[in-house]
Amino acid sequence: MILVCRNTSRLFLLVVFGVTVSAQTVASLVNEPSVKEAFEIVKRNEPDMLREQQRICEIAAPPFQESVRAVELKKLFEQFGLADVRIDKAGNVIGTRSGVKPRPNLVLAAHLDTVFPPGTDVKVTRTGDVMSGPGIGDDCRGLVVMLGVIRALNEARITTPGSITFVADVGEEGLGDLRGMKELFGESLKGDIDAFISIDGLGASITNTGVGSYRYKVTFKGPGGHSYGSFGMANPIHAMGRAIAKIDQFEVPEKPKTTFNVGRVGGGTSVNAIPFEAWMEVDLRSSDVSELDKLNRKFKTAINDAVAEENKRWSNRGAVSVSTDLVGLRPAGQTPESSPIVKTALEVNQALGLTAHLGEGSTDANVPMNEGIQAITIGGGGSGSGAHSLNENFDAHDSWKGTQRALLLALALAR
Repeated sequence: MILVCRNTSRLFLLVVFGVTVSAQTVASLVNEPSVKEAFEIVKRNEPDMLREQQRICEIAAPPFQESVRAVELKKLFEQFGLADVRIDKAGNVIGTRSGVKPRPNLVLAAHLDTVFPPGTDVKVTRTGDVMSGPGIGDDCRGLVVMLGVIRALNEARITTPGSITFVADVGEEGLGDLRGMKELFGESLKGDIDAFISIDGLGASITNTGVGSYRYKVTFKGPGGHSYGSFGMANPIHAMGRAIAKIDQFEVPEKPKTTFNVGRVGGGTSVNAIPFEAWMEVDLRSSDVSELDKLNRKFKTAINDAVAEENKRWSNRGAVSVSTDLVGLRPAGQTPESSPIVKTALEVNQALGLTAHLGEGSTDANVPMNEGIQAITIGGGGSGSGAHSLNENFDAHDSWKGTQRALLLALALAR
């Protein structure tokens, strides 16, 4: 049941609840006058928030260089009245909207970084409902949905029974290696997070399976020499070619989906020189921890066997050595469909007439999923295409529905 208490300045939304959130509770929240008011505020504020989405997106946030955008989010968190606003050691911006009690504490997060290198033109153009520009959907939309939730809660004067901590985090993309989340759960808010929602992507998606990955840079080295005069020496590029051929022959299951990829290669100095160095970058992924570890072991065996075969081929003349450096580790995990957070997310979608199936992906939610903390990633509404490309676009038609969903889900869980 829902108890609503008013005083002269604020509305307190107090919810009496059990161990799990019921569909009846979500339906009751939708019909609360204060929530209806917040929904109207979200819809009314959306034109302003879309302008903010464009403005934020035109602040460059390349990998490992998110600080300028972080400072801007810190200002906005302070402007919106969050408490204890700060930037942690990793560069995450953290601020709390206190509830009647500090716990449970729900974290609502969106990532600051983009995949685009320094110097990328981040100008956003707009034609009607459609905005185009690098990162406009991934994850400038997530940042603005988060801000829209804060603003609606404030303007509707809603206080939640538990607290909501808002986080604009770093390191979600590429070789950022989820460093923001690792810092958040390992240090900044260690032991203080009861549930976690990442806003990433578009539409009404719900991701409850975290695809884990190992990412390696593998470097093969040898003395090198002239291609004719030193012929007969082991060749680092040949050793790498042997390794790639072995990786290509890996057998992996379709379910759980498990994948491998050699994404980049390099090395050598001239067409007529035996190279002294060659390197490749490799990505291994699976939504299942055991399958990912099995693939990882096969990968390491393939690398060592390839080097041994190359050296044997040339009787260890100018022997090749190898170093395998882990440059990225995204832990795999899953929040079960039977968990309260997933059931609540599905019930919120149903209550708002939105359709979404549970899915998998590699997001900030991987870290808490792996630690057994209830976590999901949701889309921020709207639609779009071209993520991670220079012509990325976001269609804002009915995009306010994404913020309404995030708001209702936060209200249902922050108690």
